[in-house]
Amino acid sequence: MSEGFDPYRPLAGLRVVELGNYIAAPTAGRLLADFGAEVVKVERPRTGDEVRRWRLYAGETSMLYRTLNRGKKSVELDLRSPEGLAAVEALIAGSDALLENFRPGTLDRWGLDAARLTELNPELVVARVSAFGQSGPLASRPGFAAVAEGYGGLRELVGEPDRPPSRVGVSIGDSIAGLYAGFGIVMGLFDREQRRRAGAETVGPATRHVDVALHEAVFSMMESLVPDLSAYDVSRQRTGGRMEGIAPSNAYVCADGQSVVIAGNGASIFGRFMTAIGREDLAADATLADNNERWKRRDELDEAIGQWTRAHDREEVLGVLEEADVPAGPIYTAADIVTDPQYAARDMVQQLPVEVAGETRDVAFPGIVPLLGDRSLPVSHVGPDLGADTHAVLGALPAAVCPCAECR
Repeated sequence: MSEGFDPYRPLAGLRVVELGNYIAAPTAGRLLADFGAEVVKVERPRTGDEVRRWRLYAGETSMLYRTLNRGKKSVELDLRSPEGLAAVEALIAGSDALLENFRPGTLDRWGLDAARLTELNPELVVARVSAFGQSGPLASRPGFAAVAEGYGGLRELVGEPDRPPSRVGVSIGDSIAGLYAGFGIVMGLFDREQRRRAGAETVGPATRHVDVALHEAVFSMMESLVPDLSAYDVSRQRTGGRMEGIAPSNAYVCADGQSVVIAGNGASIFGRFMTAIGREDLAADATLADNNERWKRRDELDEAIGQWTRAHDREEVLGVLEEADVPAGPIYTAADIVTDPQYAARDMVQQLPVEVAGETRDVAFPGIVPLLGDRSLPVSHVGPDLGADTHAVLGALPAAVCPCAECR
């Protein structure tokens, strides 16, 4: 084990250049930074990543940006200028991976095509995130996660069956794509090390890149959507709070107006569940031992469960179900999460100092997933101010490529 090796930051020693805005590529960069990689986020002058002003309620930088870009360094560069391009090329030459989410062809137009990247760094791992991928008839189209969630099949299944498709409350398509891009980079780095050990030929940017399409990332999460159509000629439909073909599993309102999620759909669980709510008749019904039959009678089961939950407060409902070993839980708000002992026990909500509208406040942020032990790793720092690391990063490069006045 090398001196200074940190088993909890296994990516320490790696440098990743992030040329990305919005959510998808920055999510990948965040994951790599969480586990020790030096992620240098290159941002346009003056405005930076547009997410800096998304959901901005006070100050100059949103908590969304602070969250997505934690652990990174911010370097302010204009890639359209010769000086900015020279600086980013110097960064790439000394890095292990490049992460970008521009529309396909953008980097090529700026002179950073596959051939140039290979010339700069023959072993560079490149991950590209775009709406529809780097190839195919739609490759040149722009698109955000909202479009990808529709194109990938997700939006059709979200919401009530008698209403238009809805959307989940976060940019889930971007986040999934970011996870795939982060995994792709780690996979590329592992392959690089394997090839070095075997003395095999290098695979660089001119030969291969990690290509993540937002719509494909969403589609990959759609379980048996297409196989069900292909094998059974079944088109899945929106089912609201239910999951098609699985019963009983839904959200139910309690006497105090709060709601719980109950998943009593396991064969061995169902009988305990019905007994716990005083419906021994349903527990004893032999036909309901089969999930397919329970699905056919889902309305009857949901009505029975709803009658019981509406007669009890949320905590009483959850206490009874815990005693019966039935999977159930509350539907949390942000305020619930930050006071929950399970989150606290695993350091999954962490307080970090942030300047907000001229004053420093301790702000709660999500911890790091996955755990490499029994508690989250500490978040090193929130997403940085625009250009906060420009001189520190570029000043370590040859003076000729650092555009700041101090290096000129």
